[in-house]
Amino acid sequence: MISRKLLTTTLKQFGHEVKAFDNGADAWAYFDATPVRVIVSDWLMPDLDGLDFCRKVRKRLATEYTYFILLTANVQGKDTYMEAMNAGIDDFLAKPLDRDQIWMRLKVAERILKYATTIQTLESMLPICSYCKKVRDDNNYWQQVETYLSNRTGTSFSHSVCPTCYATKVQPQIDQLRKR
Repeated sequence: MISRKLLTTTLKQFGHEVKAFDNGADAWAYFDATPVRVIVSDWLMPDLDGLDFCRKVRKRLATEYTYFILLTANVQGKDTYMEAMNAGIDDFLAKPLDRDQIWMRLKVAERILKYATTIQTLESMLPICSYCKKVRDDNNYWQQVETYLSNRTGTSFSHSVCPTCYATKVQPQIDQLRKR
């Protein structure tokens, strides 16, 4: 409770909007409804601990990257750190809270999130040929859009003809064949 109040006060003094919760389940419910870009979470919380909270954040689909800082007095060695890293934790802060340390971690989070947003934007662009509509992959190999998407997402395609293309491309060919 005292740690949460100190953290909340410190973050507000740094100019951040803060949402604080009594337990991990409430924190997850808020995040699931309103994703945020940075989470500072205690490791030990009622209902849902910090590691399980982070795992749920990482599994949530269609969410921008969230930088997750774990606050703990519990760090006991390499295995503990490995468990947290495997859960998806980005950074650690030891209790008691050090204002300079949290400020530095938030500056790193800001920089990482900026890069993550840039990468996500770049990855969402597809280089596509204006003529044949083939897509270029990361190895400068040009392939059909269907192949490209199938390889990246596992999507299967069934082909059809839209009404506009049927009227402008297919029907004229059928009509011409009938005239012969």
